Amino acid sequence: MNCTRLPLVLVVATSLLLGACASVSHHEDATPAPAPAAAPAAPIVESVAQYVPERDADEVARMRANPAPASATIEDGSNFEADDDRLGMAGYVRIGHGVYRGDPAFVRDSIALDATDAGAEQVRVYAPAATSAAAGDASGVDAWGAIFYVRYRLAFGATFRDLRDEERAALGGKGGVEIGTVMGGTPAARANLMAGDYVIAFNERPLVDKTAFQSELRANAGRSITLTIVRQGETSQRIVRLGEAPATATPQP
Repeated sequence: MNCTRLPLVLVVATSLLLGACASVSHHEDATPAPAPAAAPAAPIVESVAQYVPERDADEVARMRANPAPASATIEDGSNFEADDDRLGMAGYVRIGHGVYRGDPAFVRDSIALDATDAGAEQVRVYAPAATSAAAGDASGVDAWGAIFYVRYRLAFGATFRDLRDEERAALGGKGGVEIGTVMGGTPAARANLMAGDYVIAFNERPLVDKTAFQSELRANAGRSITLTIVRQGETSQRIVRLGEAPATATPQP
């Protein structure tokens, strides 16, 4: 066959192949080419698991609403403050936090083990980017974070808010708070408080606002109190046996 009739691509490919063969035959006795350098080894990530309690173990055992579970509910968190608020509304108290570094399996296993040891019921896990952002570190800390919670026996057990101007006017200018969500099995629920009730007096003393109500609840934790409420225009009193208030959480380093 006449090579001049071959397509140009095939000519070039054939020339390269023949050239390669010739090159091999002429250098059989030459010093072998050095082996390719090995790829750099992947960096070794140090495995770290550190749980830091924020509340005394005796307090957790005394204040918890339910026995410690066999295993905690562990979920990925989205936002530290929002998650903490949501769990707090449901009666969960933060009992500790953890910092973890390593492969995902090690991190998850370590968090589950720490949750069992602490008797946690709920755990929220935050990926390194979220942990870094919460710490105000723009460099990207490679550590995972976890927050551990236990549901406490609540001292009161209901949410409340300040009155609006129109509500004060409807109550004849009185101060007070409006009851919001009432959680089952709590002192507020046992006293038959309901969402929409207006609390206008505490132990027969006029109540000013939300801040005053919070202060009174803290000062009377563990005691029976009398709340004067207005429900659908009717005024009545409710005796509430407040639960014990949890101690102040351990300050963070």
